[in-house]
Amino acid sequence: MNTTSIMIVGVGGQGSLLASRLLGNLLVNEGYDVKVSEVHGMSQRGGSVVTYVRFGDKVNSPIIEDGEADFILSFEKLEAARWAKCLKKDGKIIVNTQEIDPMPVITGAAEYPHGILDEIASQGAFIDGLDALSLANEAGSSKAVNIVLMGRLVKYFHIEYEKWIEQIESLVAPKFIELNKKAFALGYNA
Repeated sequence: MNTTSIMIVGVGGQGSLLASRLLGNLLVNEGYDVKVSEVHGMSQRGGSVVTYVRFGDKVNSPIIEDGEADFILSFEKLEAARWAKCLKKDGKIIVNTQEIDPMPVITGAAEYPHGILDEIASQGAFIDGLDALSLANEAGSSKAVNIVLMGRLVKYFHIEYEKWIEQIESLVAPKFIELNKKAFALGYNA
């Protein structure tokens, strides 16, 4: 099997690290060699966060270079644009259509760019966009965007749905399990 490369990108506090743990643990349990690397940046101040997850029969490095990502799971549109250069020609971007204003927009020094996803798609990228924030709120918490997006990502894998649910049950605090299972199902069925 070739190595599959996934980038999980967002801003600090969106739960990208839980998403990467969920994905990494499941893939290890499925018998793959898995490498995960987390780059936090200014995550505690809402800065960019990227996690690399690579899996296959044998993976030598967790790092994903430009043009190597099979999937980019983006928690926000600007982050999808920031990392689109890393996508393979036939790769896919699963993106939350939410817009989170970066500091230059907040201070009035810039405007949030419009048409970002259309521009990425015009360069040949496959975009699977969904309003993960609304689905997370429907599940019971805006903080479940990460799990909604994971539910969407797994549509592209041949691993039984119940195995993903088992990972959620093993990684999430007991009081949040049902909320996260609902968020996962909403993303999966979106």
